[in-house]
Amino acid sequence: MLMVCVIAAGCAQQAPKPPAAVVAPKPAIMEPFRFHKLIEVSPGNDFDVVSWGRGSKDIGAFAILHSDSSDIKYTTTTGDLEGSIIDVYNSDMDLDGNPEILIQAKAKDTSNYAIIYAYEFTNGRADKLDFPKLTKTQRKGYRGDDNFYIQDGKFMRQFPVYDGNGKDAKPTGQKRLLQYGLRDNQFTVQTLSTDSTSTTKQAVNQPTKSTTVKNNKSSNTNNNSSSNNNSSSKKSSKSSSSNSSKKKKHKTEEKKTTTHKKKKRHHHNSDDN
Repeated sequence: MLMVCVIAAGCAQQAPKPPAAVVAPKPAIMEPFRFHKLIEVSPGNDFDVVSWGRGSKDIGAFAILHSDSSDIKYTTTTGDLEGSIIDVYNSDMDLDGNPEILIQAKAKDTSNYAIIYAYEFTNGRADKLDFPKLTKTQRKGYRGDDNFYIQDGKFMRQFPVYDGNGKDAKPTGQKRLLQYGLRDNQFTVQTLSTDSTSTTKQAVNQPTKSTTVKNNKSSNTNNNSSSNNNSSSKKSSKSSSSNSSKKKKHKTEEKKTTTHKKKKRHHHNSDDN
């Protein structure tokens, strides 16, 4: 029994360890190429996105290599590249069955940190789509740091909102979320979040409205009081005028009585004579 235990322990110690998982190294991109990503839309329908350029890191070119192995079709779409490619996305925002390839590039332009190159592929033909720039309202507080992603078939864009301009700008802790769709090969944009900028506007507008209402009420009160004062002044003027007329009438009657008395006295005097 003891010998069996010893032999079993020896076998357990001599058991070979499983080999460690070997992580395949990421293939290096050879010059002049800078970026490469494979987008597999469906089996046999692949898009290879690459960028290249020698002598400059800020300017170059990109290419979308479409491989349709089912119909044995291979097409290339190229364009000028500003900045460097960050990522590539695939979507079907208008649900027409034609894939859209969205290339996100990072530029050094402080007014437009992110650039999107968008194409829709229909039967091997590439149609360029104009990605809309941020409006004045959407750009307020924008300092880059964009986060793009696909959600429920829509192209989403989220970035932090800053307060101030230039180097003095400070993050507010709020984020702005935009949702991009596609209709008739035209982008649609919808703001989904309520960030600090719109909240501040609402907070400023509310007291203004209430103040306006109070001012109207006070003006109405002043108007009522002034009208009451006017009416009372009118009444007092009327009463004073009536009193004065009464006094005048009373004086006239007194004069008439005095004259009549004088006439009577004169008549008596004549009779005595």
